[in-house]
Amino acid sequence: MSTDWLGISGKVVIVTGGSSGIGESIITELLEQGVKVVNADIHDNGKKHDNLLFVKTDVSSKKDAEKVVEETLKALGTIDGLVNNAGINIPRLLVDKKHFYGKYELSEDVFDKMTTINQKGVYLMAQAVARVLVRKNSGVIINMSSESGLEGSEGQSCYAATKAAINSFTRSWAKELGKSNIRVVGIAPGIMEETGLRTLEYETALAYTRGITVEKLRENYSRTSTIPLGRSGKLSEIADLVCYYLSGRSSYITGITTNVAGGKSRG
Repeated sequence: MSTDWLGISGKVVIVTGGSSGIGESIITELLEQGVKVVNADIHDNGKKHDNLLFVKTDVSSKKDAEKVVEETLKALGTIDGLVNNAGINIPRLLVDKKHFYGKYELSEDVFDKMTTINQKGVYLMAQAVARVLVRKNSGVIINMSSESGLEGSEGQSCYAATKAAINSFTRSWAKELGKSNIRVVGIAPGIMEETGLRTLEYETALAYTRGITVEKLRENYSRTSTIPLGRSGKLSEIADLVCYYLSGRSSYITGITTNVAGGKSRG
């Protein structure tokens, strides 16, 4: 009896932002499942594997988005899926009542940077890959959202807004691309285990927007009283869901964004 329940071995999948954090975990799991993976990231983390191809990619560049598709087709012959994971988060207040126009108040530069990478980048990559999938009449696009895109987040309004836009992309593209047998789904992680992306610069900015110290912010991260399952999420749990959504086992699921947050909600 076959133990390959997912049946995704041999598939070709592009993962954006795969050199660190959730993206790195997704690539690790996909490789373990026998998937041929293309890491489309601005930075190469040096990971080597027979089934892994790195293509330096700025997702906010149409030229780069089309380049990674071309190089994937040239090297691997086809594309079966895309994981739109690349994104950035720069905590900022709409208005800083202590320092109008201050460092931690949302500026046009910060707004443009986040929307360009988080929103425009998702559109450019999805469009470039979908042109291949439409010709094949099959495929899966997974858009990485965030719990903040569903619930909002103090000090992270711009980031949350980009993720809410991604949720709308997911619903709309599922309607458009379903006619070509292409599924589009979203994943919205909640509080996850710490990664190298949680830098001191990020923590300092987020703590300031919430009027607390960095130490208090870190203490709050460790609290799980608002999470029914009583713990933070594991990156591998996001990766597991990605594998499921790329498989035929989820063949009738499209147009939704799944909140992976241990049951955490407003209530």
